[in-house]
Amino acid sequence: MFSHIMIGTNDLDRAKTFYDAVLGALGVAEGVVDRHRIFWRTPSGVFSATLPIDGKPATIGNGSTIGFACQSVEQADAWHAAGLAHGGSTCEDPPGVREGASRLYLAYLRDPDGNKICALYRMPRA
Repeated sequence: MFSHIMIGTNDLDRAKTFYDAVLGALGVAEGVVDRHRIFWRTPSGVFSATLPIDGKPATIGNGSTIGFACQSVEQADAWHAAGLAHGGSTCEDPPGVREGASRLYLAYLRDPDGNKICALYRMPRA
């Protein structure tokens, strides 16, 4: 359904350091800088960060969340730890299992620019 997701940043170097760490925990190669943007390309899509082209400051989307698929609880925890170690801050509930229509393991962070991101592992039903 999606070809790419692009978020705004006010500090390209800080964004690259942060997302290289959290996406690296998911097995994604380091981002490639292209002028005022960074791209992390995978077979399933592209995640990118950019300095706003209009020259105004980047702002966060209130109510927005970007979710990254994980292959295990351990990978979600490694993602969360990498984010905390590279300038992110925890938000929402602590990482853990959420029960509902699906059984999910979720870990939430705010990136250094304030964007809310999430690691999600769809757990098998016991």
